[in-house]
Amino acid sequence: MSYLTLIILTLGIGLIASWWCNHALKKYQNVPTESGITGAQAAQQMLAYYGIYNVPVHQGAEGQDFFDPRSNSVTLSPSAYHGRSVTALATACHEVGHACQYAQDYTPMKVRGALVPAVNLASNAWMIVFFAGIFLNLAGLVDLAILLYAVAVLFHVVTLPVEFNASSRALKYMQTVGVSTGEIAGSNAVLRACAFTYVAAALTSLLQLLYLLAARED
Repeated sequence: MSYLTLIILTLGIGLIASWWCNHALKKYQNVPTESGITGAQAAQQMLAYYGIYNVPVHQGAEGQDFFDPRSNSVTLSPSAYHGRSVTALATACHEVGHACQYAQDYTPMKVRGALVPAVNLASNAWMIVFFAGIFLNLAGLVDLAILLYAVAVLFHVVTLPVEFNASSRALKYMQTVGVSTGEIAGSNAVLRACAFTYVAAALTSLLQLLYLLAARED
């Protein structure tokens, strides 16, 4: 496979994932929940349900929906924080799912957290080391660059169970507290579409790694 083919393939995967995610988010942002509670209220209720009282729920900028283990806090974008839609519900409960993972020392989350420093170094350095190895004709540097990139790939792979599990926790909570079947189905559609962005990232990084390994053999 040529590098141009790889670029086109990975770009296509990324575009499909982005389109699907945005489509689902926008579609269910126009579907109100029966309870009428906001995403922030849903997050607080889910935290209380699981006996987690030390996790504040903040409002961030648009597009900022995440759980931060460093501050042990949930941040929701304005549309999720104030929104009363299925998208807001799904987003809020998913992020609280991460808070539950942290509170329960969920192993994949701990592994991903441990990889963060190495990933930050590898993501910034691997390409410089790779091209330095090619320019200087040093196979050892090329091998080191591929090893650094493999760390980044591992991070993407480890992220998958963390994201899938957070969504599973969100849906299980909704079922337990009696959220309607339609809202659960809509939330599942939103979370599944968002999860595909992580699958796409892992897949494209893995394809890149396989290409580098094949090129190294040649």
